[in-house]
Amino acid sequence: MNKQKHKHYFALIALISILFFIVQFIITAISAVIIFSVNMQMITLDTNSQLNIGMVILNMFIISNFVGAVITFISSKISARPIQNVIDQIDRLASGDFSARLDFGWPLSKHPAFSQFSRSFNRMASELKNTEMLRGDFINNFSHEFKTPIVSIAGFAKLLRRGNLTEEQKEEYLTVIEEESLRLSDMATNVLNLTRVENQAILTDVEKFNLSEQIRSSILLLADKWEKKQLDFNVDFGEYRVSANEELLKQVWINLLDNAIKFSPTGGVIEVNIKNQSDSLSVHIINSGEEIPAASISRIFQKFYQADSSHSGEGNGIGLAIVKKVVELHNGTVSVQSENNLNMFTVTLPKSQPNTEEGS
Repeated sequence: MNKQKHKHYFALIALISILFFIVQFIITAISAVIIFSVNMQMITLDTNSQLNIGMVILNMFIISNFVGAVITFISSKISARPIQNVIDQIDRLASGDFSARLDFGWPLSKHPAFSQFSRSFNRMASELKNTEMLRGDFINNFSHEFKTPIVSIAGFAKLLRRGNLTEEQKEEYLTVIEEESLRLSDMATNVLNLTRVENQAILTDVEKFNLSEQIRSSILLLADKWEKKQLDFNVDFGEYRVSANEELLKQVWINLLDNAIKFSPTGGVIEVNIKNQSDSLSVHIINSGEEIPAASISRIFQKFYQADSSHSGEGNGIGLAIVKKVVELHNGTVSVQSENNLNMFTVTLPKSQPNTEEGS
């Protein structure tokens, strides 16, 4: 990739150099023709047939500067068009028009440097448009997810205030209020966690700990959720240690396991295993259930994105974005595969972190 960029860079320098050479050649040629014609006319008109060197030099100076100024103005005006085009499209983006696209036209669009520039600009505009759409979807989805538990809490609180309820009804209503309150708390926590990890550029508090034990502990923390859906866990891995931020990495397993539980059918199976490589560990979390649409796989780790926009399930498009950011902070990778009614999330982490001090 770097070689390709350098190739385009030198191609652009070569193009600019050629253009300057052509302009300079045109100026010199036109000036030479005009000066030669003027001087020949002066020789013809001179009765003594003697050339006035001073007048020749003055004519050369005046004509060369005049021709150079005219051609430079014309060539500058032509070369300024692509720059003005870029400015216009950037202004459109700045004003919120994400349909702006850059096209230099022929022949500049055929040059690799300008072609790469327009592709990069158009990709940026497209990503900004997608981000804006995701932001709008997030506002709608989050408003819905946030409003629903509040309405439930308010409704059941009113019923409790009216009284004349059996103990069973009171217990049922209080349970709903508790569950909806926890749901609100989870949403607020996820938003705060996403904000925190997005603003974190350096991994801190790195220490060596038992990764296997952390994953088992995360599974137990979610026991209420997977027991309610009568899910079976197939946990098959040995004991492995890793150098990482223990608190941040725990969010990865909580979010991935919660996601697997959420999208597994009642009575389904979730499998967790760890593969040991020479300098890294790969954790696979596999759940049975409906496959992730192919169009969603490339966007599933983007913040605010939800593959299911029908509000039929819980979620607000934040959990997997946190997973990706935390894994990247640990110099790792996260990916997803979906086929044969199985969804597999794979997190690969280095066993040790470069340029960090454990326990710092």
